[in-house]
Amino acid sequence: MPSGILSAHSLPAACIEAVGKDSNIMSMKTIRWGIIGLGRFGTIHAETLQSLPGSELVAICNHNEPRLRQAADCFPRAAAARHYADLVDATDIDVISITTHWQQHYTIAEAALKAGKHVFLEKPMAATGEQCRRLLAVAAASPGYLMVGHICRFDPRVTLAKDAIVQGRIGHVVSMHAKRNLPKAPGNIRLDKISPLMGDGIHDADLMMWFLGRTPSRVYARNVRSNKFIYPDLGWAMLEFDDNAVGVIETNWCLPETVPTVIDARLEVVGTGGSLTIDCSHTGFTLIDANGPGMSDTVYWPQQHGQRIGALATELAYFADCVRRSTAPTVITPDEAARAVIVMEAAEQSAATRQPVELSGVAPSA
Repeated sequence: MPSGILSAHSLPAACIEAVGKDSNIMSMKTIRWGIIGLGRFGTIHAETLQSLPGSELVAICNHNEPRLRQAADCFPRAAAARHYADLVDATDIDVISITTHWQQHYTIAEAALKAGKHVFLEKPMAATGEQCRRLLAVAAASPGYLMVGHICRFDPRVTLAKDAIVQGRIGHVVSMHAKRNLPKAPGNIRLDKISPLMGDGIHDADLMMWFLGRTPSRVYARNVRSNKFIYPDLGWAMLEFDDNAVGVIETNWCLPETVPTVIDARLEVVGTGGSLTIDCSHTGFTLIDANGPGMSDTVYWPQQHGQRIGALATELAYFADCVRRSTAPTVITPDEAARAVIVMEAAEQSAATRQPVELSGVAPSA
């Protein structure tokens, strides 16, 4: 590893439970990962990779030195670096996972792909549609694979819905309504970093396009601001598809603090021959304590027996297997990830101008 990488630290007792490997995967080619960005989600990535069969977390990176040293204490087997170039240039890393601020995605992913690394890039793919298009070109010329982390495609409830729609079990889809709302506390943390539509609405825009297999022809959106953050507190977007289908996306990051759910998320799809509902608001586990009732995540990255399991683990394992088998990812393609950003960018433009935005011929068809 380059000289800019710090020495590993000892493992505190609080981290011991998160370390483990399955002895049954000794014959499997180990995929070596480096993570750039160690905020909340980057740390969850690291915890997940530590217990993922066939994967090894070998390096971590964060530009904030105190945060890096704190992370190094929890992940002592991984070398630590302050500069992402150290991981990009390292010869013992197969995959770089980028979990930084979304406006840094393009620069880091471009450098990693040009260095021949495989890149797992958290959504949104980049800060603008133009950056996404440029990154598509870089990825096409790189020997490394690019996969953007649209985790909802690895939620079994979502894949059951996709299968039902493809099988024609609800007929021709005519209406979709999605909500992905947060209480004020987690919302306030995010509102100086990203907008509700780009931060969460992008999930449902992607799923609607995935379900229908096409891009909307027009989008109309509104944002509402009730606090003094960089971004508005809530956003609504209507996606108009050809063949008389419409999708409505609701993202409200200022729900009352007393709501018990981790996230108030639900997607309803209505067709000419039936309907389906994906309900992510009720996790199946509610705990009532001195703070009142509350739910915990049981699907995306819950902890069980000291290890991170769930959709994130499935997603990372899928990409590791693609790298292992030298097969480009197909569950979510770079074109589809770029399309989701372009559609949400159009929604933000519509909200700003109070006018619909035409999308025909603008977004990749994927």
